[in-house]
Amino acid sequence: MNRRAFLRAGATTGAGALALGPAFLERAFGAGPVTVGPGPYGPLQPFNADGIALPAGFTSREIARGGSVVSAGGAPYIWHVATDGQATFRTLSGGGAPDGGWILVANSEVPGAGGVSGVEFAPDGTAERAYRVLAGTSLNCAGGPAPWGKWLSCEENDAGLVHECDPTTLNAGVARPALGTFAHEAVCVDPVNERLYLTEDEPDGCLYRFTPTAYPSLAAGLLEVAVGTAPGTVSWTAVPNPNGGPADPTRRQVPGAAIFKGGEGTWFDEGTVYFTTKGDNRVWTLNVATNVVEVLYDPTVVGPDAPLSGVDNITVSPSGDVYVCEDGRDHDICLITPSFEITRFLKLDPITHAGPPVAKNECVGVVFSPDGTRMYFGAQRSFGVGGIPLAPAGVVYEVRGPFRQTAGGTGSQALKAPARISLRARKRRAIPKLVRNGFKIRLDIDEPVGIDATLRISVPGDNGRKVSRLLARAKPSVAVSDLVSLQLEPRKQTAKLLAGRDEVIAKLKVVATDAAGNRTVFRRRVRLFGGGKG
Repeated sequence: MNRRAFLRAGATTGAGALALGPAFLERAFGAGPVTVGPGPYGPLQPFNADGIALPAGFTSREIARGGSVVSAGGAPYIWHVATDGQATFRTLSGGGAPDGGWILVANSEVPGAGGVSGVEFAPDGTAERAYRVLAGTSLNCAGGPAPWGKWLSCEENDAGLVHECDPTTLNAGVARPALGTFAHEAVCVDPVNERLYLTEDEPDGCLYRFTPTAYPSLAAGLLEVAVGTAPGTVSWTAVPNPNGGPADPTRRQVPGAAIFKGGEGTWFDEGTVYFTTKGDNRVWTLNVATNVVEVLYDPTVVGPDAPLSGVDNITVSPSGDVYVCEDGRDHDICLITPSFEITRFLKLDPITHAGPPVAKNECVGVVFSPDGTRMYFGAQRSFGVGGIPLAPAGVVYEVRGPFRQTAGGTGSQALKAPARISLRARKRRAIPKLVRNGFKIRLDIDEPVGIDATLRISVPGDNGRKVSRLLARAKPSVAVSDLVSLQLEPRKQTAKLLAGRDEVIAKLKVVATDAAGNRTVFRRRVRLFGGGKG
């Protein structure tokens, strides 16, 4: 049983619900502010050889250092400098099943030469290859993983865009200007309501919501900005000119837009958008059902013992603990538990990880491996390229130890029983829309699977016998799970195959392969017609 299925079953622990969902937050806000405590792992131990203080039972290892060759198989790859936001994805075997491995992607926050790099790990954690995912971009700060198996990399500059990247492929990224042109910090996806939420790293920044025209395609859609006073209930107003850039900043186009002082990381979990603002050191929550914005953490309320300031990237672990990176001060990563307690999880040695004299250092990119047993994070300006402190290298670490897991979870072990999957798909589709936008399916999956979805028609062959021809296909390069929508992309020959047809019956086939090799196959008939809605 995965975490979402577990939560649906209504299971709880003695400390409360395992996720900081809306019900938990309602109880927590009513009980008062976050309190400082020892947390689930106890006090930090002395700094280890990597210059990291961790709780007892946890260890670290260096994965990649800026300006240095990554210790991995395959072609030598020099890791980018100034590492930042990260995400992980489950890899697939040649047969299309989750193989126990995973990919870590990481942004590079360098002016004029940012981009994204990736490291692929074998099931035992051995780094197998490192490679470039995205190039030709600038100041790639944070971003967010998309449920359909893509990495959304955000450029933090006045002309910044969001780039949708295949995490498995070299130099694969598509700019998505429909999501706006501004100093993007991070993005998260609400797969239930099929929307995206975006933060803006400006002192008078805003919180944005993007509704795709044909989710999950990000080619077009409606960009809105939160309006009102936060904390409180906000509404959403369309941004008149999403690509105004420096000449017409999006944050100044809508009167009454809610101001968030330096938007940083964001993460979606169980109906809640978590995001941080460094200008006031706050961690916020947005309930997507009610549009109520609340302050989850404010150091001025917690008091002088508050361990977290300079809030930055954020993630929610499989156990529901909220981990927040710290930009500056003590160079910590803190966690907020479902029992509403905050504590330090790790701390960087201020000497080993001092960073350059002017910019200092920051913890970035906290994220977990897909099975929740390993944490990854970066120290953006540690060390120096060629030993030069003013040319910060940055470094990525992995942390292993007794991380709390979802009760009833399976960890990294493959299930023997087939994954439980449901499919939703249209029974009819207008041919012009299929040719233009493809065909959407929606899957609800309780365990990670590889997906191969095709839409085909039969046409007369050269010998008079009917042959099958492919109209559209979706085949994510990584495993997907939970609630995921996929767009079967039309092929080059689709328009020609359907030209002049008023109606034709197409065959939809969806094959889902789980980690144990079990296959679930769906077959549906789809009526394609010449025009109108559908």
